[in-house]
Amino acid sequence: MSGQEVGGGVVGGLYGFARYLSYAGFILLVGGSAFVLACWQRGTGVQAVQRLVVSGWLALTGATLAMLMLRGSYTGSGKVGDIFDLDLLSQVLQTKTGAALVSRLLLLAAAALFIAVLFGAYEKREDEEEKNDLTFGLAIGGFVVAAGLAATWAMAEHASTGLQTGVAMPVDVLHLLAVAVWLGGLSTLLVALYRAPSLEESAVQRFSRVAFGSVAVLVVTGIYQSWRQLGSWSALTDTWYGQLLLIKVGLVVVLVGIAWVSRRWTARLAQAPARTPAKTSAKTSAKAPVKASVGASTPKTSKESKTPKGSKGFKGPKGTGGRTDQKKPASTGGGDGGSAGGGKRATQLARQRAAVTTTREKRLRNADPLRSGLRRSVLAEAGVAVVLLAVTTVLTSTEPGRTEEEAKAATATTSEQPGEALSLDIPFDTGSEDGKGIARVELDPARVGGNDMHVYVERPNGKAFDIPEVKVAFTLKAKDIGPLPVVPDRIATGHWTASGVQIPMAGTWQIAVTVRTSDIDQVTVDKNAQIG
Repeated sequence: MSGQEVGGGVVGGLYGFARYLSYAGFILLVGGSAFVLACWQRGTGVQAVQRLVVSGWLALTGATLAMLMLRGSYTGSGKVGDIFDLDLLSQVLQTKTGAALVSRLLLLAAAALFIAVLFGAYEKREDEEEKNDLTFGLAIGGFVVAAGLAATWAMAEHASTGLQTGVAMPVDVLHLLAVAVWLGGLSTLLVALYRAPSLEESAVQRFSRVAFGSVAVLVVTGIYQSWRQLGSWSALTDTWYGQLLLIKVGLVVVLVGIAWVSRRWTARLAQAPARTPAKTSAKTSAKAPVKASVGASTPKTSKESKTPKGSKGFKGPKGTGGRTDQKKPASTGGGDGGSAGGGKRATQLARQRAAVTTTREKRLRNADPLRSGLRRSVLAEAGVAVVLLAVTTVLTSTEPGRTEEEAKAATATTSEQPGEALSLDIPFDTGSEDGKGIARVELDPARVGGNDMHVYVERPNGKAFDIPEVKVAFTLKAKDIGPLPVVPDRIATGHWTASGVQIPMAGTWQIAVTVRTSDIDQVTVDKNAQIG
């Protein structure tokens, strides 16, 4: 059944969606917070911005919990019913991925406290010196939490395996943080442009500079990651990983192009003379400069505070000429009743005035052609970013082009002849319900000295089998050499590798593979092969 395919079907689809949601939540949480602290501190009091950042936290937390529950079935049977299997969950918690997800949840608890302070105590601070101190503290604490969250991806995905892991993991953290600051800040800017009454030009200009720095970091870290995961130009076009990377690069180029248009709109806003939309009244225009903010609402004048002409809701008692500040006649129905009625009318009047003011502000804001142009370009950026994030999610779960090319090269020369690549298929059965499979050991060039080794673990149906541990040992019984243990590194689902495996002399070697499918289910199988 398609719903029970390992890494596919219903469980695979749910797991993939949870991974996408976790990236999106991280971007909104980190990028939104960074935008507020670094570019627009007044945004802490804007409800739309608050909801955006909190939504990011909720999405990341929910997706992390879902991935923990789905992981066992995703890498195991692929059955929907196994999602709530506590034994599988226990096994997941003992893996590197499980530890990373649990660490992420703990860091999200700290992130919740950060959000509470940012949109609570920080927003209420009035003393400038205290606010500056709190800004510094939040910036340091926020960076530590954000870097920790990014590290939970680095320690569980491509960066933690293969070449130069000591360099690759910090680079991956920087890459993720740059993505979050750029795309998350972009999302917050879009919300501010559409929902906030006003947005200072200085905030847009600061974000423009921050975004430029983020793109620079992305380019540098991206080039290093591409070299590390591809290794050759052929892998860029001949592997699925390389093709996805080309799509991602194309989307980034498009995104940078649209961002350049946004920077031009920002520059025009900064250079625009103080003016209001042409349809506003002359007196209002003379007193309402908009250069201080992008689409700022027009300050009220004394005439604007009066009742709008022709509005029935603002008419006063008959005979007052529509004025609402006339002295009210004494109530004939008792003082309390008249007072209550007057209070009710005053409340209604206040609501109507607030609605009119809000409508006027929105009209003035939307009529600004510069603001409208910036909104359109930022909206286009956000649309491309959504697609870019989807491609990135698929890319991070795809086997790197370097390992795929190495595997193809080894398979193309598979042979048991001395001096050529060696490939052995060794069946195993740990005795558990889901413990059968095949371990394929590939040794290249299968000669005396250093060799590259790949171990592929598959189920009987050929699907990749993601198990907790694989170990290999080489023994030359004729010379009483060994066993020589080798612990390969996991680089993808059902794929382990080790480089520099030393074979001291030629002969018929026994290759023993130890496969562990759970805490208690383990088996060692072996096969003889001529090496060197």
